[in-house]
Amino acid sequence: MLLIGLTGSISTGKSTCSKLLSSPPHCLPVIDTDQLARDAVSPTDPLGKAGYDAIAINRPVLGKRVFGTDSEKQRDRAILNKIIHPIVRKMMFWSIFQYWWSGHWAVVLDVPLLFESGSDLFCGGVIVVGMKDTETQIQRLLARDRKSGGTMTREDAEHRVKSQMPILEKVERVEKCWSGSRKGYVVWNDGTREELALQLGEVVGRFKKGRGPFYTELGVAMPVWTAMRALLLWIGNWWRKRQYMQEQQKLKAKI
Repeated sequence: MLLIGLTGSISTGKSTCSKLLSSPPHCLPVIDTDQLARDAVSPTDPLGKAGYDAIAINRPVLGKRVFGTDSEKQRDRAILNKIIHPIVRKMMFWSIFQYWWSGHWAVVLDVPLLFESGSDLFCGGVIVVGMKDTETQIQRLLARDRKSGGTMTREDAEHRVKSQMPILEKVERVEKCWSGSRKGYVVWNDGTREELALQLGEVVGRFKKGRGPFYTELGVAMPVWTAMRALLLWIGNWWRKRQYMQEQQKLKAKI
């Protein structure tokens, strides 16, 4: 089974891509880690009860505390991630196992912090949803917030955008670590939904090439073989990521 990592930045259209990928003609199962993160602090979820007890605060207030670039917000965000991420990972791996056991040829892992969390190491392919115009990104974020009855200011929106890895850095990482046979792709969402759907259709076609029903059934029938392939995939991804990070450190040292 192919695990496809889907990421982007806030309001670049990642959720739209998830909907397109989960709908005909693709009909791919999507593991939404944003939803898992909400479940991770839900008092009704068996795993989320611990997260709920640790974070007894409403979401708007929490957002103001953790989104931003100053040292205090970065510290609060790190504390929050330390609480939430282990719970989300348990939920994520359980969902992956269920889809693999059900015989799906691919699953989309929708993760806003795909690279930051290291989840890309488990993926056999990556899609980054990008936008070339930051102003459009901010305006989409404000419009989405107003539609849901929120009170987000432009300053709040800018803090949320800046608190994540710059989208162009994610694009560069795909080009450096996932280019060619590594199956890493960037889809640009500065145009219409139809244009975005066409880009995704081409990407899914490339992912699916050579992955027929026999290949999928073989993976389920031979779990040890599947586990070995997954381990080799992780090692390869880790090595390429390590080389990329070392190159970035050398470049920063020269500046």
